[in-house]
Amino acid sequence: VYLTYHCPFFISSVFEFVVKLRKHRHTSSVCLSSMALLKSFVDVTPDSHFPIQNLPYGVFKPDSNSTPRPAVAIGDSVLDLSAISEAGLFDGPILNGSDCFLQPNLNKFLAMGRPAWKEARSTLQRLLSSTEPSLRDNDVLRRKSFYEMSKVEMVVPMVIGDYTDFFASMHHAKNCGLMFRGPQNAINPNWFRLPIAYHGRASSIVISGTDIIRPRGQGHPQGDSEPYFGPSKKLDFELEMAVVVGPGNELGKPIDVNNAADHIFGLVLMNDWSARDIQAWEYVPLGPFLGKSFGTTVSPWIVTLDALEPFSCQAPKQDPPPLPYLTEKESVNYDISLEVQLKPSGKDESSVITKSNFQNLYWTITQQVAHHTVNGCNLRPGDLLGTGTISGPEPDSYGCLLELTWNGQKPLSMNGTTQTFLQDGDQVTFSGVCKGDGYNVGFGTCIGKILPSLP
Repeated sequence: VYLTYHCPFFISSVFEFVVKLRKHRHTSSVCLSSMALLKSFVDVTPDSHFPIQNLPYGVFKPDSNSTPRPAVAIGDSVLDLSAISEAGLFDGPILNGSDCFLQPNLNKFLAMGRPAWKEARSTLQRLLSSTEPSLRDNDVLRRKSFYEMSKVEMVVPMVIGDYTDFFASMHHAKNCGLMFRGPQNAINPNWFRLPIAYHGRASSIVISGTDIIRPRGQGHPQGDSEPYFGPSKKLDFELEMAVVVGPGNELGKPIDVNNAADHIFGLVLMNDWSARDIQAWEYVPLGPFLGKSFGTTVSPWIVTLDALEPFSCQAPKQDPPPLPYLTEKESVNYDISLEVQLKPSGKDESSVITKSNFQNLYWTITQQVAHHTVNGCNLRPGDLLGTGTISGPEPDSYGCLLELTWNGQKPLSMNGTTQTFLQDGDQVTFSGVCKGDGYNVGFGTCIGKILPSLP
């Protein structure tokens, strides 16, 4: 108060500094350094994906017979938000008295929007900080609230009403075009004008750790023969991430691209399993169907945009410039390092087969939301929007086996063995992490194992 009255220039200088800091957050290490000062009373190892700076949301069951309940991850522990809520510790103006954390999923909390999300994050960071005694020193509440992450069952954290998968990586689009259409028409002209997508199947989205049964279907006929029918011979993974939608929009009322971030709760890792032979035979003229709908795996923890903000970066320049409804005041991606490991059937060790980065997306997630709704389509809380395969420019950054093996022509070499597409018993593990100054913000893992086709 004294400074405001006697030294208004001081307050103005501080304000200008904060504005400049936020404006240049893409390259500033000051934001990361200040965030690194936050410390929790919960033990968190330096390489953990889940420090107090992250606090991703998920839904867990203490045992198989329990009712699912919302949680955040902190270190190797799960914090039960229903216990925190019942103890009256969500005492802010928005969440006080709310039953959003007493639900078996996050949909009610997602629908409340960014003010509620920020209040919850601020409250949880305060409660988990090393200097706050209300949870730290309450032995009874701590025993009731914390669980070992390795001993609980994670479930899909939201009810997914609809699932859309985009095709937003230019490198992936180009590689697919080169394989199937040749260099003269590698990328169709419309790809640079709008974020291409298809409507997927929400019912077959499963949580990390769920086995995937090899699908059966039709493949290309050889010569004049009948189409092949049987287990897919070209089963693949796709390295993706996905938007979890918060507040939706009314039918007929599009979301402005510059307001789209307020409709995005956060991101998860996503493996859009693909049967390339089934897909190749069916996709003309209406696009993917049975080659995609048999299974999609998501990671259990949703990392919020607030946690990702210190790792935001400039998105690629788009040429030609997008139409006005896709033109953003600030076009943002995130520096998220992505990795895929493959453990072949019968082997004890996994091999890293590709590394990519979320920065490789051409179309931003806010542009994807704006385009999805521009015709009046209504999104709803809990909807899932996949990014499409996130491939980089180099062969060791391609995001699927179709690209890595160039449709089976260049087998992968792993620990003395070679492989093209996925075999029964193979296990695929995705991981994603933002590496900060003194802390990480990560997504954990997204794991799936291939089981043989049903007889």
